[in-house]
Amino acid sequence: MQALKDLSCQELVELVTDYFEGELAPDEGARFETHLVYCRGCWNYLEQMRRTLEVMGELREESLDPVARDGLLAAFRDWNRGQGPGT
Repeated sequence: MQALKDLSCQELVELVTDYFEGELAPDEGARFETHLVYCRGCWNYLEQMRRTLEVMGELREESLDPVARDGLLAAFRDWNRGQGPGT
């Protein structure tokens, strides 16, 4: 059996939504959960996201103010390009 390739912290963050929705393939889920065992920072991040979802519930696009929606979309676009918000 081939050893699973380690998952980086950035890869884990990118997979959090799929993890919560049960959309990860079994091998990807195993990599995700193995990373959490060894990375306290990612474990804390996952728990913060879990608590945020519990408190906030589902955020629907139609419930957002259009200016706030556009700001969030721009921030995520910049983050995805590696620029981070406000840089």
